[in-house]
Amino acid sequence: MKYRLLAGGSVLVVAAVLSACSTSSDSAAAGDPDEALTLVKELTGDTWQKKLALAMSYVPNRTSLASAVADDPGASAMAVGAANGRATPNTPGWAAVEAENPVKDYMTAVLVGFKADSPSASYRFACSWAVKGCADITGTFGTPANPTATADRYLEISFTAGAGTLAPGADTGDMQLRFHQANWQPLGQSDDHSFGQERSTYGDWSRITAHIGGATVWGEAPGGNGPTDPTDPPTDPAEGPTLFDDFNYSGHSDPKIAANGWSVRANSGGPGVPGANWVPENVTFANQGGNSVMNLETSTAGTAASTEQTEILTRSMKFRNGTYAARVKFSDAPRSGPDGDRLVQTFFTINDLKAPMADDYAEYDFEYLPNGGWGEPANILYTTSWETYRPDPWEAVNQHSEVRQSYAGWHDLVVTIDDSAITYYVDGQHFGTHGASYPPERPMSINFNQWLIDLAGQTSTTPRSYDQQVDYVLHVKDQVLSPAQVGALVSGYRAAGTTFEDTVPAV
Repeated sequence: MKYRLLAGGSVLVVAAVLSACSTSSDSAAAGDPDEALTLVKELTGDTWQKKLALAMSYVPNRTSLASAVADDPGASAMAVGAANGRATPNTPGWAAVEAENPVKDYMTAVLVGFKADSPSASYRFACSWAVKGCADITGTFGTPANPTATADRYLEISFTAGAGTLAPGADTGDMQLRFHQANWQPLGQSDDHSFGQERSTYGDWSRITAHIGGATVWGEAPGGNGPTDPTDPPTDPAEGPTLFDDFNYSGHSDPKIAANGWSVRANSGGPGVPGANWVPENVTFANQGGNSVMNLETSTAGTAASTEQTEILTRSMKFRNGTYAARVKFSDAPRSGPDGDRLVQTFFTINDLKAPMADDYAEYDFEYLPNGGWGEPANILYTTSWETYRPDPWEAVNQHSEVRQSYAGWHDLVVTIDDSAITYYVDGQHFGTHGASYPPERPMSINFNQWLIDLAGQTSTTPRSYDQQVDYVLHVKDQVLSPAQVGALVSGYRAAGTTFEDTVPAV
């Protein structure tokens, strides 16, 4: 007889597996179902469940035994989640027990709409196990542009480039995904748009939507918004001057970087920690899933002299109205070392402030703060449109939108600018629109940077480093494109094998 310990969600499950062979340790039980049953009863009984829980920080198999892990904060929290959750067993074969789960080859994101348990409720996503690997699956919570009575939040499940592609009719294999309230309180599901009380096996479900580049291709979103149909605007944008870069470079000193109009910053100055260094060597490039990705690494050991920040920007200020887009991976935790630094991860356009409160200044930002800052206690994503500012004494004229939640993982960022409005999108969803008083009066550069607001968030002198990754950047001059059109344009470049194009004229 052989035995396995299986973690069913957070709950310890002991399984006995009978075999025709035996070892010296199980010879007494080999081939004897009565002894096997006795052993299983002992292992799943109160005495052994308590011993296993204490020894291995597992949750016992009965809620009545949860007190056994009361002194273990992690296991205690899992016990609450196990009592209130609906986790599936953590075993690769579980999907086969229920049913096949076909996934269309073009699906890149899945949206689950639900009603928040309270206006202030926050949620956490987790991938327990997946055939494709949890590293290539991300879950992000958001707020719909038009909340309904059954959906004022959504969970978006996305796949990174490392997940690869699916052939027609292929299957991702099992993905064991879950989410819970941050405080582990019970979830109310009966009023959720995507909840189906009668659904107990895998199958098609129209209340969960699938999206490509912001366009709905499967399912019915809250409010009756269905898949894109032939009456919707075309996804192929008109011809126009364009910058596209797939960041296919060998390193920060690759001569193609300068030839393609980029500068990797090395000069001192703001923003960030006074006295910090801007280090070109920390801008690196690597292949992920057959595609080149740029990485900006920012690090510190708790002093200004040890702080290294990163930035890459276009050498020319020639970009003004039109559409700007990038796929960016934000991170909530450091690659190494203690967490807590007040970090800013960005994608933005900007020109120079010629004088305090100069009215021809312009800046349009996506800024993610994974550990808070600027008076915020936790993660927050800002989009900000600037008219002007004065550095000393500080005065700013701008308009911003924000969402207070984690944005760890890959996200499609789009901002469109014309003379009537500035509109921001995150993952195809409207994020904010700012008024006509904020359009640019002079051309701008395109920038990515990662920097520390200060050193007060984490005072340790232990070295730590943070990563922000960028997949591509796109600008289309004088055209307001939808996120779906952006996705189609980027897919066209990649299908053609084009890694760089710049037809935007100099000014």
